[in-house]
Amino acid sequence: MRQAWQRLRPLPGGRWLFSQFLGWMIPYTGSIHPHVLDLEPGYARIRMRDRRGVRNHLHSIHAIAVTNLAEVTSGLAMTAALPATVRGIVVRITIEFEKKARGTLTAECRCAVSRVTDRVEFPVTAVVRDVAGETVAQATVHWLLAPRA
Repeated sequence: MRQAWQRLRPLPGGRWLFSQFLGWMIPYTGSIHPHVLDLEPGYARIRMRDRRGVRNHLHSIHAIAVTNLAEVTSGLAMTAALPATVRGIVVRITIEFEKKARGTLTAECRCAVSRVTDRVEFPVTAVVRDVAGETVAQATVHWLLAPRA
């Protein structure tokens, strides 16, 4: 993913192409149509448009779509900081919703990953904000990290 981002980002439409690639690689995440704005080791910022496909019966963005956005943001920030010799999988997510999610949302995550020599659970927090900059939700995604076999 990191290599694809580095190759595509500088190109005209490169962020869009990378976002399409991300959705193709991770089909369920692709269902929210995430648009990667920034990605570097330990940092990610991803936008999701408000559209019918992510709405609930209350005419706001569904809680699981918001959770999906937070999870992919945490995962990209963290994996961009990991060496290729380490892998990770989600083992738990906790999320607190502060207000109804309406309009375009942007999730942001910053994390610092230390050296991984054995299996370790690593919590990463992503904050989801609306266009006014107000926090909609905050999710802590617990990743199980381990050296690749």
